[in-house]
Amino acid sequence: MSSTAVFAKASPLDALQRWLPKLVLAPSMLIVLVGFYGYILWTFLLSFTNSRFMPSYSWVGLQQYQRLWENDRWWVASQNLVVYGGLFIVISLAIGVLLAVLLDQRIRREGFIRTVYLYPMALSMIVTGTAWKWLLNPGLGLDKLLRDWGWEGFRLDWLVDPDRVVYCLVIAAVWQSSGFVMALFLAGLRGVDQSMIRAAQVDGASLPTIYLRIVLPSLRPVFFSALMILAHIAIKSFDLVAAMTAGGPGYASDLPAMFMYAHTFTRGQMGLGAASAMLMLGAVLAIIVPYLYSELRNKRHD
Repeated sequence: MSSTAVFAKASPLDALQRWLPKLVLAPSMLIVLVGFYGYILWTFLLSFTNSRFMPSYSWVGLQQYQRLWENDRWWVASQNLVVYGGLFIVISLAIGVLLAVLLDQRIRREGFIRTVYLYPMALSMIVTGTAWKWLLNPGLGLDKLLRDWGWEGFRLDWLVDPDRVVYCLVIAAVWQSSGFVMALFLAGLRGVDQSMIRAAQVDGASLPTIYLRIVLPSLRPVFFSALMILAHIAIKSFDLVAAMTAGGPGYASDLPAMFMYAHTFTRGQMGLGAASAMLMLGAVLAIIVPYLYSELRNKRHD
């Protein structure tokens, strides 16, 4: 049999092998393009219209963005995001790193302890928000329990205090996410070259010094990944607020995601809600783009 005949018989199979991965990926790619990027573009267009309860395509330029920056509730939500996001990221990183370092000492029952700390991440934010709403409720939670035990001067009424309610959100979010940060850093610590640690021990370095000056600095990619994930969680936080405070008292615990939902779906101001959504997207991109640029630049230099 000639080589031409063999090539002719094999070519349909070769073509199928070349096109099969593309055919398998095509439906999911289409869904992503339409359902994700398509709706981002649509929301961007709506932010320049006077859409209210239903989409409208009457162009108003930057009017919705101007209204947004003149809205007191938006400023409260933005300030809350700075406080909530900053504390949430810093505390989650600190607790996660500390737990990872402690578990890296090969302690007994490490698997059980790791599971206990990771379990909150398996819960939805709705469940977390509801549970902490009960715990921090002055009428039936920890406040009432401790006063019933004789601590009459104890007060934990942050959930109904407009000046402190945002810290309740921080407590619940840290409780859920710190275990995830621990898992990220523990995986990174287990990948550290042990020869560096042994060399430092031979030189007489203490264990805290080894971790602070050698091990943790080598986990820079893990730090960046954890920071990006936590910042993304903070910016798009909605379900935790909805379940725990519903933005109250008043709108003292509003976050941008809650503001966007309220104005888009309950107040009939779809254009204003779309504008707030685009600013949230801008905040996410401001975190992701520098990270991706840094990673790509480092790969080009490697």
